[in-house]
Amino acid sequence: MDIVENRLVGMKSRGVYETPGGTILYKAHEILETLTLDRDTSHYKRLVAEQFAELVYYGKWFTPLRESLSAFVDKTQEYVTGDVKLKLYKGNVINAGVTSPYSLYDEAIATFDEDDVYDQKDSAGFINLFGLSMKVGANMKKRNNIQ
Repeated sequence: MDIVENRLVGMKSRGVYETPGGTILYKAHEILETLTLDRDTSHYKRLVAEQFAELVYYGKWFTPLRESLSAFVDKTQEYVTGDVKLKLYKGNVINAGVTSPYSLYDEAIATFDEDDVYDQKDSAGFINLFGLSMKVGANMKKRNNIQ
């Protein structure tokens, strides 16, 4: 990886990093998380990861914030385990299969076919509620002649 970094003191520096093993492990772990973490936790973990990396980069390992973030990360990783198959080709790491006993994927629930899992008619109510804030905003703009 060839990157230009923003140093703590304000200068830019260029670094070339070669970590093929780390890259492969990171990708495998990321794939496992897509299978075992719920959406909200996954999204929030990305925000925490950025803050965590910055703390470490700035040498703030022994701080209450880093300890708190570590506790969050540790909790998110309780069920992140399984088997990942990867294909390596010309510098690319490609997902070739993943399984976990803690997978949140359930084919019976994930279907959009007619079944007994949920009533397809429920989607109309969800769409109306989910879009309510946009409708309220549009109505305000209409009342005030805002384009």
